[in-house]
Amino acid sequence: MTVSPDSPLATLWCPAPNREPRVNGRRPDMLVLHYTGMDSAEAALDWLTREESKVSCHYLVDEDGRITQMVREGERAWHAGQSLWAGETDLNSCSIGIEIHNPGHEFGYRDFPDAQMQAVEALCRDIFTRHPIRPERALAHSDIPPGRKRDPGEKFDWARLAKSGIGLWVEPAPASSALGLGPGDEGEPVMTLQQELAAFGYGVEITSTYGRGLENVVEAFQRHFRPERVDGRADASTRDTLRRLLAAVQATPVA
Repeated sequence: MTVSPDSPLATLWCPAPNREPRVNGRRPDMLVLHYTGMDSAEAALDWLTREESKVSCHYLVDEDGRITQMVREGERAWHAGQSLWAGETDLNSCSIGIEIHNPGHEFGYRDFPDAQMQAVEALCRDIFTRHPIRPERALAHSDIPPGRKRDPGEKFDWARLAKSGIGLWVEPAPASSALGLGPGDEGEPVMTLQQELAAFGYGVEITSTYGRGLENVVEAFQRHFRPERVDGRADASTRDTLRRLLAAVQATPVA
């Protein structure tokens, strides 16, 4: 039997061996965007479709905007790894993963071309027509295992996607020279920051101490939502952006 892609935008079907049923028949309600972090989209496709890689994803978008599907949307791909969001740990069972070709921070991180961004935007919109994914559950890979992943990174245009209803975005206030909260700080302001990050979905312990774990989470937040300066310090711009995002989540109607 010939298998065709779930999305009419995918021009190539290249099945990956690393796939399985979603646990308890879970329907996807989350979208996770990655970059490939490899020299070429061809190399990434080869790796993502090898059993020994122990990874896979649902779609790959190359720099020219070509889309390849590797795992059916109804199946569990191996793209999220050990991660957490909003209390959930089996994110592979509740998410769809899209790999976007870019060499990444270790191999010459660069801007995402317009043709590629157009394709990503169109693919995400198409996926949203089939699955009940709330805007705030369209995430960066870096959001779900802070400190372990950096993709798709600070050059990715989340504001553009948000205009199409994909992901959440508020225009951040400009970063100032004031350092704000940072490693070694303690007390109620740190606890409030931890509580707000946890309420948004990040995996963070409520300890009232600004340790390395909190620094990683703040850095992940900045990389996605306040990319002007990614330094892991919770300055006024970072904290204001977080609070306005929380307000935007509360104002988003539940389908």
